[in-house]
Amino acid sequence: MKIQSAHSWPILDSRGNWTIAVELTLSGGAKAQAQVPAGASTGRHEAVALPAAQAAANVNVEIAQALTGRDADLPTTDRFLIALDGTHDKSRLGANALLGVSCALARALSIAAQQPLWRTLRDIYQPSRPATLPRPMINILSGGLHAGANIEFQDFLIIPNTATTMHDVLQTTVDIHRAVGRTLRAQGYVLTGVADEGGWGPLLPSNEAAMDVLSSQLEGRADIAIDVASSHFYENGQYHLKREGASRTAEGMTDLLASWTERYPLVSAEDALAEDDWQGWQTLTARLKDKLQLVGDDFFTTNLTRVKKGIETGCANAVLVKMNQIGTLTETFEVLEAAHAAGYRCVVSARSGETEDSFLADLATASGAGQIKIGSITRSERLAKYNRLLELERSGDLALAGPVYGR
Repeated sequence: MKIQSAHSWPILDSRGNWTIAVELTLSGGAKAQAQVPAGASTGRHEAVALPAAQAAANVNVEIAQALTGRDADLPTTDRFLIALDGTHDKSRLGANALLGVSCALARALSIAAQQPLWRTLRDIYQPSRPATLPRPMINILSGGLHAGANIEFQDFLIIPNTATTMHDVLQTTVDIHRAVGRTLRAQGYVLTGVADEGGWGPLLPSNEAAMDVLSSQLEGRADIAIDVASSHFYENGQYHLKREGASRTAEGMTDLLASWTERYPLVSAEDALAEDDWQGWQTLTARLKDKLQLVGDDFFTTNLTRVKKGIETGCANAVLVKMNQIGTLTETFEVLEAAHAAGYRCVVSARSGETEDSFLADLATASGAGQIKIGSITRSERLAKYNRLLELERSGDLALAGPVYGR
C-alpha cells in the first residue's frame, strides 16, 4: 500500500485551545483521522508543538507532498518525517504535525487490515509482548496548573486495587469520586470548579489536606497516586510550597513523601522532584524505590536519551509516556521498550488538553504497559478513552493488568 494523501485542519481541544486533526488516505481506499492532544503542564525538554494553523499548513503542503506515493510503513514513515524536519526537537515542522500523521497512518493501517488498532500497533512494535488492558490511575482532586494553583501538587489520583474488570475499576472510581465531592461540601471547602482533567478543584489549606480527604473515602478499594509536578514550584534549589508557607530541599521533599507512605496508601509519585534535579532524583530513588513507584514525566519527557540517562544514573523507576512529548509513535515505543528492558514501569498518559480521540486506549493496551493515566471520570474527552477500554474488554481477548505496586 501507498500513502495517497494527507490533510490537516485546526480543531479545539478540551481547554478551548487550537490543536490539529490529520486525515490520511491509503491507495487501497482506507482512510483514517487522528487528533493531537496538548499539555498545560509541559516539560521544557518536550518536542516543540507549533501553533495549530502552522502545523496544519505544514501537513497540507510539505509533509503531504513528501509522503504521497511512499510505502505505508509506519516506522519507515516516522523516520522519514524526523529526517524531513531535521531538528532535534521537531521545531521546524512541529511535533504535533508529525504525531498527527503518525497516528492517522496507524489507524489507516488497522482499517486496511480489518483489525483493532491495538493489534496493529502491537504487531508492528511489540509482537512478542502480550497486550493487556491497562489498570487506570484516575484523577479525583486537582491543584497546580490544572486547577488554578489552589495547592501546589497537581493531581491526587486513585488506582483501584481490588477490581478485576475495567467495568468494576470505573464503578469504584465513580463511587469514590462522588463520595469525595460529598465530603468536600460537608467539610465546607470551596469548590473552585472542575479542573482541567475532570477532578474536583477544591480550595484546600494544604497538600496534605487533599491526602486526608481522599484517603478517608477509599475503604481499602484503591491506592493513592500523586502528581507533584514539582518543576512548577522549584526555584534556586528549593521547592516553595507557598500555600503552606514553607520551602523544602530535595531531601525535605523526600522526607515528606516517606512520611506519607507511612500514613496513607500512597504507591506512586510523579515528578516528585524538578525536571533537572538529577542529584535529588538519585537520592530520592535510592531511598524510596522499594516503597513507591517514582514516575518521571517532565523529568523524562518521553525522550529516549533522558530515559537512558535516568536508567544509567539510578533515577526514578517508572516512565510516564506521552506520545506528543516526542512526536512519533515509533519513538514512543522505543521509550516503552527501553523502560521495559530496564525493569522500569510505564504509565501511558493523556494530556490536560485532550480531544475525543480514543487512540490512547489502544496504544496503552498494545504496549502491555499495564497502566494508563487519562484523567477523571467526567468530561467527554476523558470518557472517550475509558469507554474505548470498556469496548475492548467486551471483545474477551484482553485481561485487565494486575495491581500496580502492591504492598
